[in-house]
Amino acid sequence: MPLIQRVSRDGTAPDITRPDPAKVISGDPVHSTWNLEDRDGLYAGLWQSTPGKWRVSYSEWEYFRILSGYSLLTGADGSVTQLHAGDSLIIRPGFEGTWEVVQTTLKDYVIRL
Repeated sequence: MPLIQRVSRDGTAPDITRPDPAKVISGDPVHSTWNLEDRDGLYAGLWQSTPGKWRVSYSEWEYFRILSGYSLLTGADGSVTQLHAGDSLIIRPGFEGTWEVVQTTLKDYVIRL
């Protein structure tokens, strides 16, 4: 493995998944994940989702930057965070709420378990 790697979808087949049906509130979101790093509880890559809304519960720490699209992250307390291209966020363990993809969203991410 090279010591420097460009974060890109080129040349990497995505893993295609959907949220657990019990967590889906609306739509039929399809997730495409290009996981480029997977070692010692650290994951990094690109993630894309088509529109839909589902419940989330974070046990991990995540940093991400929205590259395209529009989503809403709503906390259990009702707080709403709009996610637009260029936005960078950190989600800490313990966050619960919903993720709603309004327009197909692409983000890069780093997750630490």
